[in-house]
Amino acid sequence: MRSNGPVVVRMLLLPLMLVRLAHAQPALIQPEGAEEAEAPAAECPSTEATLALIQGRYDAIQDLSAEFEQRTQSGVLAGALPESTDVSRGTVLFAKPGRMRWSYLEPDASFVISNGEILWVYDVDAAEATRFRLEEGYLAGAALQFLFGAARLAETFNASTLNCGPGGIEVQLLPREDASYERLSLVVEPESGEVSSTSIVDLFGNRTTIRFSGIVLNQSPSPEEFVFSRPSGVEILDLSETP
Repeated sequence: MRSNGPVVVRMLLLPLMLVRLAHAQPALIQPEGAEEAEAPAAECPSTEATLALIQGRYDAIQDLSAEFEQRTQSGVLAGALPESTDVSRGTVLFAKPGRMRWSYLEPDASFVISNGEILWVYDVDAAEATRFRLEEGYLAGAALQFLFGAARLAETFNASTLNCGPGGIEVQLLPREDASYERLSLVVEPESGEVSSTSIVDLFGNRTTIRFSGIVLNQSPSPEEFVFSRPSGVEILDLSETP
């Protein structure tokens, strides 16, 4: 029987990807050093103002559907292993509070579905589905709480502005509480608060970047979209019970 470990790794990163809830555009980060030449630091808004801009944009969004491309670049362990990049594609549906449905179509079919209380990870090829209870803290962390409307950016992250230039404002977010990742960075359009690029680095040095296309906002999806129906022959692994 094939393990669904790689799918679980995807699932752990999903809440962080959802920070990018504004219309997506290609990343426009300038080469290191270019920002200072074209946009002096004095012209950058304060980090606090940038966070407020992002928060205001996010608060106006109740649900989102889109296509996505996810790229995960593995870190180098002790300089011995070469870096590699995994690319996945599919569709996503997200709705406050706490509901999401990620449909991975390439290279392998899998689904991550949550109704806000129970989260399912379904590996189609392995015919396995894993059940988690969210309130048990398995996915607890500042990013998840913020995305599901239970926290504020300025309260859940230590933030700093890294760059400011024509490509946008690059903000680094460090979780104030223990989390399954090291840091998150956003590139924000200064006028609208739209986030054009997100990147997350986990505790092992792996970096995941996600881009969305075809975004549709505030369509009031049916609650049935966030319910997992067990297909015939699929084995269930229940990790929701208290040890």
